[in-house]
Amino acid sequence: MAERGSGPDFIEALARGLDVIRAFDATARELSVAELATRTGLARPTVRRILLTLDELGYVRSGPRGFSLTPRVVELGLSYVHSMGLWDVARPHMEALVALTGESSSVAQLDGSDIVYVARVAVPKIITLGVVIGTRFPAASTSLGKTLLSDMPPEEVAAVLAQPSRSGVVARRTPTPTELEAELSEVRSRGWCLTDEALAAGIRSVAAPLRDGSGRVVAALNVTVHAAETTVETLLGEHLPHLLETAAAISSDFALRDAIPVVRTA
Repeated sequence: MAERGSGPDFIEALARGLDVIRAFDATARELSVAELATRTGLARPTVRRILLTLDELGYVRSGPRGFSLTPRVVELGLSYVHSMGLWDVARPHMEALVALTGESSSVAQLDGSDIVYVARVAVPKIITLGVVIGTRFPAASTSLGKTLLSDMPPEEVAAVLAQPSRSGVVARRTPTPTELEAELSEVRSRGWCLTDEALAAGIRSVAAPLRDGSGRVVAALNVTVHAAETTVETLLGEHLPHLLETAAAISSDFALRDAIPVVRTA
């Protein structure tokens, strides 16, 4: 069960409902009340009431051996993505990038010490770790994460990474604080980040920052390849220029969007 808030306005019932939704994953697409009670640490009657409520709202459906999530759950995440305008702005550019490189591309943001994928255009490839919208990875072992961390002052980086990861992923290589400081300095100076099988074997990635109209880094964009198929030289020599052009185009569109005045009607 997730950590609980302690404030007077904390709504326990809402937290329990979210616990039940998060209990489902790729290996547990359909769960019984008993299985959900075990996964969440909640009492079976509580789980049952939550499921019946979610069923009535259209977020779960009952099946032969239990309950499963419905596509409507995607709306919860998309509400955030669309409120940021990330997907609407980035999608056409990402699709063009994928067409040029033949490789998958993703956009991620920081959430504590993790990155969270908020947009993705994928090509069918067999890689070590599957990625979908909402996937979390430890930031310090990813090109996306290091790109995002490089925009922060050192003391802020330390505070962010002091938070425990909620990804459930153990990276193949995690840099020491001294190594990370040197890597982030290099990312700042050159404007992009390469990671080579640091998160997991076979995953090689290069990322660049996405900036808003004020120049602030709001997300990061990457191209991911399979190490057995694509060399570092190809990734940097052929794909990186396209990545940098795409990141600049998305950032330019962000700036244009920010410059449009918001018209509010009474």
